[in-house]
Amino acid sequence: MVSAFFYGTLMHPEILKRVIGNDGSQLQMCPALLPDYTRHQLKNEDYPGILPYSQSRAMFDHDLNSEEKSVRGTLVTGLSDADVRLLDIFEGDQYTRVLVSVYPLGPLANIRDIPPIEVKSLLPTTPPPITMLSELANPVEVNTYVWCFPSSELRAQLWTFEEFVKFNAWKWVGPANNEYFDEVDRRNAMEGIYIDARG
Repeated sequence: MVSAFFYGTLMHPEILKRVIGNDGSQLQMCPALLPDYTRHQLKNEDYPGILPYSQSRAMFDHDLNSEEKSVRGTLVTGLSDADVRLLDIFEGDQYTRVLVSVYPLGPLANIRDIPPIEVKSLLPTTPPPITMLSELANPVEVNTYVWCFPSSELRAQLWTFEEFVKFNAWKWVGPANNEYFDEVDRRNAMEGIYIDARG
């Protein structure tokens, strides 16, 4: 089984389940922290991309604090090789799957035990401040998807899951009569080669 760190649309359990094409009953997830990365808004898209801070530093006019140069997301365990293949297709060639070390911020819970109304609890609106990494649980090595297209396609503005849930998640989880809901199916049909059919 494979573990992964998700930091964008796939933090939403319903979107994750749509992408892997099953109910996710084998998956467990918890909040987690990826230090020394930044999560950016993409121009004209709802989803983000991450870059190592060593690469994104030039996008900012000041040094970022520890919170700003860390990405809060979800650690997901129990992914099958078939799940990962579908995730690779969904992420497409805009991203490269790499191994990173993340810090769990809570206990793992089965995805089926996370009520839909508590999705936002995966990333509290006012999360506790980041402490010294040495005070956190031991890091675990997992897969994540790092932006590999030109950084000029990213905004300096940092993307937040709270804003996605509030303004855009409905487009990805239904109703099924809008272009964003179809995006998962469209990406699967592209076999991993990203083509923006909407722009």
